[in-house]
Amino acid sequence: MEVVALVSGGKDSCFSMMRCLDYGHKVVALANLIPLDDAVDELDSYMYQTVGHQIVVCYAKCMGLPLFRRRISGSTRDHALKYSVTPGDEVEDMFALLSEVKRRIPSVGAVSSGAIASDYQRLRVESVCSRLGLVSLAYMWKQDQTLLLEEMIRRGIVAITVKVAAMGLKPSAHLGKELSELKSHLLQMNESYGINVCGEGGEYETLTLDCPLFRNARIVLDDFEVILHSADSIASVGILHPLAFHVEAKPGSSSSIEDGTIAQESSSCLYEVNGDIVQTDVEDKQTRNPTPTSDAYPSMDVCISKTGKSLFSIGCWIGEPSSASKGLKEDLVAVLSRIQNQLKEDGLSWANVLYVHLYISCMKEFALANEVYVSFITEKKCHLGVPSRSTIELPLVQAGLGNTYVEVLVSNDLVKRVLHVQSISCWAPSCIGPYSQATLYGEVLYMAGQLGLDPPTMKLCPGGATAQLELALRNSEAVANAFKSSIFSSAIHFLVYCSAHLTSSEKEEVELKLQNSYIAHLDSSRTGSYPTILYVLAPDLPKGACVEIKPTLYVPADNGYSDDDDDVDITSKPETGGSKPASSKVLSEWSARYSDLHDSCCLVHTIAGKICSAVVSITNDIASKICSSTEQLHQSEEQLKAIARFCVFQIAKILIDNGFTWDSVTMLRFYYLVEHSVAADVMSRMFSEAFAELGKATGGSLRADGVPVFNVLPVSGSGRSASMLDILTCELLASKA
Repeated sequence: MEVVALVSGGKDSCFSMMRCLDYGHKVVALANLIPLDDAVDELDSYMYQTVGHQIVVCYAKCMGLPLFRRRISGSTRDHALKYSVTPGDEVEDMFALLSEVKRRIPSVGAVSSGAIASDYQRLRVESVCSRLGLVSLAYMWKQDQTLLLEEMIRRGIVAITVKVAAMGLKPSAHLGKELSELKSHLLQMNESYGINVCGEGGEYETLTLDCPLFRNARIVLDDFEVILHSADSIASVGILHPLAFHVEAKPGSSSSIEDGTIAQESSSCLYEVNGDIVQTDVEDKQTRNPTPTSDAYPSMDVCISKTGKSLFSIGCWIGEPSSASKGLKEDLVAVLSRIQNQLKEDGLSWANVLYVHLYISCMKEFALANEVYVSFITEKKCHLGVPSRSTIELPLVQAGLGNTYVEVLVSNDLVKRVLHVQSISCWAPSCIGPYSQATLYGEVLYMAGQLGLDPPTMKLCPGGATAQLELALRNSEAVANAFKSSIFSSAIHFLVYCSAHLTSSEKEEVELKLQNSYIAHLDSSRTGSYPTILYVLAPDLPKGACVEIKPTLYVPADNGYSDDDDDVDITSKPETGGSKPASSKVLSEWSARYSDLHDSCCLVHTIAGKICSAVVSITNDIASKICSSTEQLHQSEEQLKAIARFCVFQIAKILIDNGFTWDSVTMLRFYYLVEHSVAADVMSRMFSEAFAELGKATGGSLRADGVPVFNVLPVSGSGRSASMLDILTCELLASKA
């Protein structure tokens, strides 16, 4: 991509540009914001007026690039971590600046910034990029600062300190020093006082005099003075004021730059961006595009399911696909409209949605599905953050479910923490659009599906299924670490999607890799037992991936994770009443035939009596024991009814044995082989009858409104092993949230 780089004159913006080149991008312009003369931070304003104002112009000349510059007219008005468009805020000056860059250079597709650890800075750049249809590139984001500093020095960035403001850094001793000279001292101060070695906490500021990007010339500082701004006895603050400097042409440079002072700033490579802030075409299109509705498709039979009470799932699908349906777009509009209406009926909105499972009939239509999706779910509608998401292809049409099936996880209260990094970085795959990497609600972290994507390039890694699994695990761990958690010590449930394109041997290799790279390294000291693991075989995955993983983690309230922008309490709430699964009498009657199979088909993982995850696996062997021994197992409708009854019994037993109620069920799915030649509505009816039998036996129906408490999903295969040969698999998650 062609990139415009946000530059300030320091080391970080320069190194960020170098990283852009490393990953095949082309920097075509520089952009710079000039602080107001009366900026809140008078010291930084003074520094810019005396140093940066001229130095950034030098950068453009040294690199042979155009410089776009705008004086900030706004101030910091939106103090929240997550930025919302606010007239008069200084972020709107960045918007105006980059709008002009895009107007003059339409081929620009991305913006480079030097963000390392500041969410505040990153989120504002991402907000502007989203409005302009640009991609944010932040290749230093979340990188180890010691390694970054060492790489900057090794790769030839010559930068001096022009401001110091931290314990252990003295203006008289450390201003004007090159990074290479200060490296050892900075590492020592990090060890002694915990300062950020790259200065991310404002400990110091730098001025780059030379780097590999300066192909035409370098900057030479001839004279300077040290100005003591604050003579604090613990951490003095001082700045370096250049008195004289010049641009020096590099040997062999074809540039016409001459040694001496800076040329006139009215050079043709300098564009002053003035004037009012105007809405762009991209932003205008986003504003004008209304959310589509299903009114145009009245003949569609849209079905819905709903679990739980305060935290619950809503599933929605096309019950009897009409011949009038024109395909995925119409089906998805109808389904999302139905969910939207259901949320409204419950007094909720998309802001209450924590997670979205988007199942589509053909992955080749992913772009179309995404286009519809973003017309319903937007950042504007989700002020606390957009939901996390997983998108999978399933054999929906073959099962008579139309072209899409959507399941959303919803909370009654607006209490969630969302990690949404849209910048492309080296940290973990970006989520560009209204879907996030992870959502924390209560003490459960719901992570988006992770592919084996190389974060800086966003391409699938080479090496096939096992290599992709290895990288997907690494990406998941990076996301977990952002919540001070780990997939190795905090996992509740681990869902592994495998592509149907994999051979039997490749699926075995995936299971072996998961065993060696993940399961063998699990630490159950925090959770008490090991997570449940489920494999699902899908016809296709996003980007043609071989595997996709979706971990669900336990993040206790006392693990030290906090969000400075959100001081809500995330402790779990005690279970208060609720509809119990069944009386012990009913369970004993059902267990007369089934209880001896419990241990062989059920995996259960509970944490502190607050969270329960379970997988019930019905293999051919289990099925033969459920059905009459004299009857040949050929998966007839009657046999499937018996299996459904068995599954419902096991779910009821798991819940009551572990002290959970039906109201605490947040997710309940039944995966069945589409090759059963049984339509999804028939399977759904079998489970409804089994639940009705359970409800009748306990003296009342399970739900007063008769809405199913489960979702039935057709798959190419599922099971507790990568062979995925189950006749039917049940996946349960319950939480006392």
